[in-house]
Amino acid sequence: MRLAIEIGGVRPDRLGQTVAWVRHAERLGVSMAFSGEAWGSDAVTPLAYLADKTQRIRLATGIMQTPARTPAMAAMTALTLHDLTGGRFALGLGASGPQVVEGLHGVAFRTPLTRLRETVEICRMIFAGERVGYAGKVFRLPLPDSEGKALRVAHEPVDIPIYLATLGPNALRYTGSAANGWLGTSFSPDHAGAHLDFVREGALAAGRGLGDIDLCVSARVEIGEDVEDMIRRRKPGVAFNLGGMGSASTNFYNDAFRRAGYEEDARAVQSLWLAGRRDAAAARVPDALVTEFQALGTREMVADRLRRYRAAGVTTLKLGLDGAPLGPARFELLENIVDLVEEIR
Repeated sequence: MRLAIEIGGVRPDRLGQTVAWVRHAERLGVSMAFSGEAWGSDAVTPLAYLADKTQRIRLATGIMQTPARTPAMAAMTALTLHDLTGGRFALGLGASGPQVVEGLHGVAFRTPLTRLRETVEICRMIFAGERVGYAGKVFRLPLPDSEGKALRVAHEPVDIPIYLATLGPNALRYTGSAANGWLGTSFSPDHAGAHLDFVREGALAAGRGLGDIDLCVSARVEIGEDVEDMIRRRKPGVAFNLGGMGSASTNFYNDAFRRAGYEEDARAVQSLWLAGRRDAAAARVPDALVTEFQALGTREMVADRLRRYRAAGVTTLKLGLDGAPLGPARFELLENIVDLVEEIR
C-alpha cells in the first residue's frame, strides 16, 4: 500500500512550508501529492509551482472540477503539467456538487456523470493526438452551425493517468470501467463494499479487474493517547460532510454513509445541520462514524486501521493530516505513518 499526501490550500505566508512539506514527503518515499480545489485555491497552479521544486513524487489534481473547465482546457492544462513535471502528473477529475457548481461557477448541475464521462473521452482523444470531433449529450465539437473546425492539439501523444473522484453507484461503476485510479472518500475498510462492489461491477463489465485500478482512498490519520478528544474534534467535520457537502436532495457523501449501514444516523445529522443546528449535528454523530472511517488513536490502533485499509484492497492511502499543524508536528506524523506502513508489510 502506497502513501499520498494532500498539499492543502496555498497561501503566501506559508509557501515555503508547503514546498518543504512536499519535499519531505518525497524524501520519505511518498508516492503522490494531491492538490485540490473547492472554493479557495485552484488545483493546478500549486502543482506548476511545485513541478520545479520536486524530482520524483507524482503530482496530481485531487480534483479538477469538470464543470469549471471545458474538456479541451482540462486536457491542455494536463499536457502542460505533464511537461512541467517531466511526466509525473496525474489528472484527477470530479463533478463537484450543486452548491459549488451552480453557486460559484454558474453552471447547471445536470447530468454530472455524463459531463464527467464526456470530459474523460475528450481528454483521452487529445492525449492520443487525435483531431477533436465529438458528438455527445453535453459537448459537441466543433460546435454545430458555427465557424469552428475540428482541431488537433499541438502536442505529441502522451499517456496521462486519469483518476476519478466518484461516490454514487453509477459513477463508481464508470470509474471501474474507465479510470486509471479512483479517488475515494467517505470510505471505511469495515464497509468497503459500499464503494468497491460498484467499482468491481464496472471493471468486470469492461473486461478489467480491481487490480487494473489504483484504489486511492482518503483517510484522516492522527496518532496519540487521548482517543476521546480525537473523536470529539473530528465530529464537526463528519457533520459537515453529512449535512453541508451538498443540498438536502443531493449529497453524495451522505448517501455513501447510508450505504455503509448508517441510514438513520446520516439522515438525522443532515436534518440537524440543514436546520442550522450545527453543534447538535456534531453531537449526533456516533463515534463509529469517526473511528470506522478514519485512522485515529494510539500507534497500535492506527497500525490496525492501516492493516484494514490494505486488506480491503486499498492500493494508495491519501493521508489527511490536518490534526497536526503544517510544520514539524506534521512532518513527524508523516514519518511515523511511513514507519507503520513498513512495519505492517
